[in-house]
Amino acid sequence: MNTTEKSEATKATQAEKKVVYTAKAHTTGGRDGGASKTDDGRLDIKLSVPGTPGNGTNPEQLLAAGWSACFLTNLKIAGGKAKVKVVPESAVDAEVDLCSTDDGFVIQARLNVSLPDLDRAVAQSLVDTAHKACPYSKATRGNVDVIITLL
Repeated sequence: MNTTEKSEATKATQAEKKVVYTAKAHTTGGRDGGASKTDDGRLDIKLSVPGTPGNGTNPEQLLAAGWSACFLTNLKIAGGKAKVKVVPESAVDAEVDLCSTDDGFVIQARLNVSLPDLDRAVAQSLVDTAHKACPYSKATRGNVDVIITLL
């Protein structure tokens, strides 16, 4: 069975999209002792349940790593457009919580952004621009509670 859910906005702009990259991963066993591997072999990991001993990572850690990397890239892009240097020491620390509710599990997140050597107003402008542009931020907007803090 193939299930596809698209918003009306997505349907309207589908023809306008140009795919620049497709990540492919194969997962077996789920988060409890399973494994995931990408088709190019660059990622080959064991999975584990959050908070349990043993080897392996979990989907929340993978989301935190991917989101923080993507967000930092978008900060650099925003800085370039604004002709502002985002120094190599800049960082994004992402925290992704797995939460239990009456309806099941949900996630929430915090992005803690460090942009040293920048005026606070300029840094906040870059954060706001990055949050609007980052594909992870777009994908979670309206679905995941997110707090972004400029340190």
